Amino acid sequence: MDTGVGFFATHDAMRPAPLARLVEDHGQTALYFPEHSHIPASRESAYPGGGKLPRQYAHTYDLFVTLAAAVTATSSLRVGSGICLVIERDPIHTAKEVASVDHLSGGRFEFGVGAGWNREEMANHGTDARVRMAVMRERIEAMQAIWTTDEAGYRGEHVAFDRIWSWPKPAQRPYPPILVGGNGPTVLDRVLAFGDVWFPNFSEGVLDRIAELRERADEAGRAIAVYAMGVPADAATLERCRAAGVARAVHWLPSANRAVVEPALERWERAFAEING
Repeated sequence: MDTGVGFFATHDAMRPAPLARLVEDHGQTALYFPEHSHIPASRESAYPGGGKLPRQYAHTYDLFVTLAAAVTATSSLRVGSGICLVIERDPIHTAKEVASVDHLSGGRFEFGVGAGWNREEMANHGTDARVRMAVMRERIEAMQAIWTTDEAGYRGEHVAFDRIWSWPKPAQRPYPPILVGGNGPTVLDRVLAFGDVWFPNFSEGVLDRIAELRERADEAGRAIAVYAMGVPADAATLERCRAAGVARAVHWLPSANRAVVEPALERWERAFAEING
């Protein structure tokens, strides 16, 4: 099991480039940035974490601007979206952005995707929350077509376009790994349909479902890893993750300046060091 970190890159916290260099210098495997284009002021959708929505959700830089800053400041760190809200994005533009970041990084990008939870945010982008899972699947399939063919076309119920040319293609073949976020009852169906990795928010229930994913992946002739997001800096929890088969444990760092971020990163490293003797 290796480790990574997640970070809400806000305009009043540590900048993405120096943050990425710090994470790489500390020997972490990967760095992930979340995405929210905006937060509706209505706040009708309840925050899944309970209580008041954390301030940073409405203060992040654009995801792909952040990713570009991070990959150009590093040389070995895996950098990814954690997660990209593809249901709120045009698939042709997003395919171009993914391919561009992967090409600029020399093949270090990881494409974490999800359908999100904020229904008002989806509606502002013209997405009906009732069909968001179908929209997500078609947009990802359309992007896969763009990445893997010189002359791509796609026709579905929610996404349709005639033959197009779009370069660059991703550096990774056939395309960057697709990390499917989500913890819901049908998430494993989506992982098996178009994912390479299951990327849930950490919970004890997630660990209990890994055996089911392995069994279903074996039946489908697939090899699917599990990366857990939001793992606490606790050695006992990390040991349970490793025993359950988590391939990468990811810890959220605070959205703050370096004086706060670096000690938090060091606490995460000490917890991992405990289980490795």
